Amino acid sequence: MNLRSIPLGLIGILLGVGGMIAYSLRPDWLWAVTIAEGAALLSLVLFFVLHFETVKAFSGRRSTKMGLNSALMILLFSGILVIVNFLASRHSVRWDLSENQNFTLAPQTHRVLRTLPREVKITVFTREKDPGYQAFKERLESYRQASTKLSVEFIDPEKEPKMAQNYGIFRTDTAIFESDGQTIRVTSPSEVELTGALIRISKDSKKRIVFVEGHSELSVEDKERNGLSIAKEALIRQGYDVGTVSLLKESAVPDNTSVLVLAGPRRSVLKDEQDRIRAYVEKGGHLLVLADPDTQTGLESLLAHWGLGLGPGVLVDLQDRLAQGDLTALLVRTFTEHEITQDLTSAVLFPLSRHVTFDEEVGKDWDFVPLARTSPNSWAETNMQGRVVSLSEKEDVKGPLPMAAALAPKQAPKEGEPRPAIAVIGNSTFVSNAFFNFPGNSDFFLHTMGWLAEERDLISIAPREPALHPFTPNPTQERTLIYIQVVFLPLLTLLTGIIVWRKRRRL
Repeated sequence: MNLRSIPLGLIGILLGVGGMIAYSLRPDWLWAVTIAEGAALLSLVLFFVLHFETVKAFSGRRSTKMGLNSALMILLFSGILVIVNFLASRHSVRWDLSENQNFTLAPQTHRVLRTLPREVKITVFTREKDPGYQAFKERLESYRQASTKLSVEFIDPEKEPKMAQNYGIFRTDTAIFESDGQTIRVTSPSEVELTGALIRISKDSKKRIVFVEGHSELSVEDKERNGLSIAKEALIRQGYDVGTVSLLKESAVPDNTSVLVLAGPRRSVLKDEQDRIRAYVEKGGHLLVLADPDTQTGLESLLAHWGLGLGPGVLVDLQDRLAQGDLTALLVRTFTEHEITQDLTSAVLFPLSRHVTFDEEVGKDWDFVPLARTSPNSWAETNMQGRVVSLSEKEDVKGPLPMAAALAPKQAPKEGEPRPAIAVIGNSTFVSNAFFNFPGNSDFFLHTMGWLAEERDLISIAPREPALHPFTPNPTQERTLIYIQVVFLPLLTLLTGIIVWRKRRRL
């Protein structure tokens, strides 16, 4: 037996087809598929080399020449289809043509997917007729293509009731995230919920956010307009553990506290409590202070230790404020470049705010960054009796003024030691249930929490919901729109009509 007697052409074809089938069934066996395809190529090359004269004679026939062009075109077209399908199966490309980019993942979500530490299995219990089926399918397909560590399976609970019973499924449109023995269930296909579940399931421990109570602060359990229950739910979705503490009952801030929050105290914080807060920060803790105007917080001495202060009066802004709203309902659009503000795109609504001050001499070891400022056409009104709207050079403080600031030590701590951080915002109402869902408010709060908790992957993990964001004009923009719609456009229409009428009359 010699090489000519071996059906190399048939073997090459069989190996090539077999390799393609094997890859479609077991793409993880890439090494075996590569060997099969390489052997197929070698067999076909040997076949043409050993039978070159036969092939040459066959191609010289008249009938072969007649059909050679058609055969070559068919082979070429088939080869292109095979190559395109092979590349598409390994490198899928999708375009999101929806109006609001519903299925385009946020950059923050991509960062979370790229840094997943372990495999995550997602099981979605839904039916094709259920309202959430298509949204789950489209969005999770985007997640799966962005990370090889995700596996997604859809199960119809009616067809597989035993499986649904094992998972404790009592309603459809429910996704179960599983990883390393942990289980999280999600009932909404929104990017916020899905990404939040990925963050929580991929972390071995949760950072704890603790709200101080005992001074008539806003409560995380209160579901009324002035409560913080919505903010608490948002923090939990971000992978945090949320709790409360009374520093009157505790001798120190709990050791597992990642961020300590003073959410709008209405009564004075006692000196013993302030000493505990100060000791917590000096040990590398992170503090967030939300202080409203016209409140006796007693925090002046505590904040003055770091050079911080709470300015007098109520901020008034004739430019950056809510149209048709009170002069004190500020619509902040001016932000300083900082990790907290790097992804902010929407204005933040601060109702009834005060400004933050900083003494550079006292805080010379600290880096003070004003996060948000009022416009130049603003001031701190120290006398709101009679709703005065004019600036008094003697009594009031001329803007622009910072209403939120971040403070961090200029010198980096020693390796292994925590770095303290403080954020002060001259308003607490913006994070309440009544205003939390206003465009920009939730982003600003969650960004601040992410910076304080040193969660770099959560600083701007606020993926947008597929909803339209309303345009909120300030007073100047509102007057401009009124002039255009009520005066300019009707006059333009009238003038156009008169010109057309005069031209037709001359005909």
